Amino acid sequence: MTHDAPPPMGREFETLPATSGPLKAIEIEGTRYTLLGTAHVSAQSADDVTRLLDSGAFDAVAIELCDARHHSMTNPDAMGEQDLFQVFKQGKAGMVAASLALGAFQQRIAEQSGIQPGAEMRAAVEASQTHALPLLMIDRDVGVTLKRIYRNVPWWQRMSLFTGLIGSVMSRQDVSKEEIEKLKEGDMLEATFSEFANESENLYTPLIRERDRYMALRLAEQAPPGRYKNVLVVLGAGHLKGTAEHLEAPLPKNPTTEREALEHTPPPSKLWKALPWLITALVITGFAIGFSRNTELGWQLVLEWFLINGILSGGATILALAHPVTIISTFFAAPLTSLNPTIGAGFVAAGVELYMRKPKVRDFSSLRHDVTALKGWWKNRVSRTLLVFILATLGSAVGTWVAGFRIAGALFGSAA
Repeated sequence: MTHDAPPPMGREFETLPATSGPLKAIEIEGTRYTLLGTAHVSAQSADDVTRLLDSGAFDAVAIELCDARHHSMTNPDAMGEQDLFQVFKQGKAGMVAASLALGAFQQRIAEQSGIQPGAEMRAAVEASQTHALPLLMIDRDVGVTLKRIYRNVPWWQRMSLFTGLIGSVMSRQDVSKEEIEKLKEGDMLEATFSEFANESENLYTPLIRERDRYMALRLAEQAPPGRYKNVLVVLGAGHLKGTAEHLEAPLPKNPTTEREALEHTPPPSKLWKALPWLITALVITGFAIGFSRNTELGWQLVLEWFLINGILSGGATILALAHPVTIISTFFAAPLTSLNPTIGAGFVAAGVELYMRKPKVRDFSSLRHDVTALKGWWKNRVSRTLLVFILATLGSAVGTWVAGFRIAGALFGSAA
């Protein structure tokens, strides 16, 4: 059933207002879960939610949001409350950049269509406050979903996902009708990754199928049979079928265990974790072999390692329009951090950039608007610091491999 089809009519819907989207009622041990399939870019869906909650038929409302997205929705300046230094220290810079990119995509759609995506969720939040109804957040944290997507796809596809995400939100072109239609059926994440989700089971599972299961488990936790009489569940039309099927099937007696399993981020493989240390060991061994053969060769290898790492990582920060002190610091730090897997060149670069150009209040307040345009990522001090971190990290990674192969080639040549 499409989002604009009339809802099924039966005895359970006779007393409810008509809606533009599909409705499905599931009765479990005296509690009725009324699932409303919404279009995330539709004023009609927001009206549907308001009318249903104004009817007085429900004593609780559950929505397809996680706590983080709810906080961002109700507090648009939430980004300004974060300690950027801790963001880099805790390795969350990539997740923050991805969240900003998604927000930029959302803002572009709002400007083009005149409708803010997620308006029906806002309507549910406001109506729950008006009618003093319990508000239940049942979607998985967006950061967890992004991490599980990242871990679930092959390593060679991860960079294409990242570049595709950044490219799509930085594009100056209008959002296509196909992308907007995708939002009407699913949600922001699905629309952003639709090109990959349609082709990759590894991506489709954490992005869509797992979340259907997760939302059913959260309902079983927060609104188990008997706690409420009639719960309105507001979720994207694309999630209605899957979530309903999980609710109709026998749910586990202890849903928390399975829900926590779906929140777990698979750790990197042992080989992937050991790789930085292995590279460090090989490079140091290369230096040792070089000095054992010829002192001049040893210093040549050290110099090339220093220059290649420093130039590529420091040069990458130039692309981010970093402060001159940041560029110089990254140039000297990258060759050393490349030999120390516990700290990265990006962390040093971002730390210096924050010290030299501390973001101001206006940078945080204008962040969501600035990142909708390509030049805004460089204009805003917050997003520019993220770019400094990402580009310095990438530059150092490339420099490590290029210098490593250069060392191997020099040693092989000298041995020949």
